[in-house]
Amino acid sequence: MEHGEAAATTGKEIKCKAAISRAPGEPLVIEEIQVDPPKAWEVRIRILCTSLCHSDVTFWKMKAGPGAAFPRVLGHEAVGIVESVGEHVEEVKEGDVVLPVFCPDCGECRGCKAAKSNICSKFTSGSVSGGMPRDETSRFRDMNGQVLHHFLSVSSFTEYTVVDIAHVVKIGREIPVDKACLLSCGVSTGVGSAWKVAQVEEGSTVAIFGLGAVGLAVAAGARMQGASKIIGVDLNPDKFEIGTVQKKFGLTDFVDPSTCGEKAVSECIGLASLMTDAFNSSREGWGKTVIVGVEMHGSPVCLNPYEILRGRSVMGTLFGGLKPKSDVSILAKKYLDKELDLDQFITHQVSFNDINLAFDLLLQGKSLRCLIWMDK
Repeated sequence: MEHGEAAATTGKEIKCKAAISRAPGEPLVIEEIQVDPPKAWEVRIRILCTSLCHSDVTFWKMKAGPGAAFPRVLGHEAVGIVESVGEHVEEVKEGDVVLPVFCPDCGECRGCKAAKSNICSKFTSGSVSGGMPRDETSRFRDMNGQVLHHFLSVSSFTEYTVVDIAHVVKIGREIPVDKACLLSCGVSTGVGSAWKVAQVEEGSTVAIFGLGAVGLAVAAGARMQGASKIIGVDLNPDKFEIGTVQKKFGLTDFVDPSTCGEKAVSECIGLASLMTDAFNSSREGWGKTVIVGVEMHGSPVCLNPYEILRGRSVMGTLFGGLKPKSDVSILAKKYLDKELDLDQFITHQVSFNDINLAFDLLLQGKSLRCLIWMDK
């Protein structure tokens, strides 16, 4: 961003285009909106590109509960340029390239300071309330003055957004912005789950239940950690083609659960029963089951206490256990050092005006990550 451009808008409202979700499951509508200047501890970001994640689709479909806030500006995986900053913001400045992330990293609380956790105890990870983390109010309004809700403290389906500094990660200009975008959520979550949470050891065997972008990022992370066998479990046999025949992600084996026995299988992710199956598949003595996805029906996971006594464990994670402000830069360096291939995750690219096409591609199971460019 040119200095003159930033100076012309600093401290003022900005009018820009946004893709608004006005009702559950209905196509997003491109409209002009007003974006407030950042308050204290906040950063206003010009989004360069964003991408679509399954979590966006989950909340887009949601008809009830605290997460069903409409009208709303969805999107939480993106890269952008700092347009202006509010009071007390010192770690980024106008013109910096940044990633907005749903997982907060305040750097001050016990959770953020602890080496064993990335769960901030000052802010809720990706608040679903629809407002900013510190005051629960919105920085968006449509041209009729109606308040537009935020999403997961990011809201990237807009040309400009406002994000709390706890949710902002500065990133170097060496990494291309389209690849950097992927580190804002999905790839970081998957790689981190293998690296930080499961702590996959060299020569170990890893099974991944669900081979979307996050699952395949787990495979990439497990390969980087030196796993000798990486088993993909999915109902879509095309995922095996992506993972092993094309030698992209490191899968060594593939299991289609619909072909195993007489038990009916309808889903391969987001089910409590599947999480239980994953736990029961783990090794006695030291097997770990890491739950990365959200249970879509809110059902409890049922585990046999005897199996836990036999040394198996189960744990959950947000953002792959990564501390955004320190660990994302490590993944960026791994990309630059050719240890982590991010190019393989980008299967489609569309213009912002065609954002609904990205939804169609994901719903049809045709895309891993579809980049949405704001200026194309």
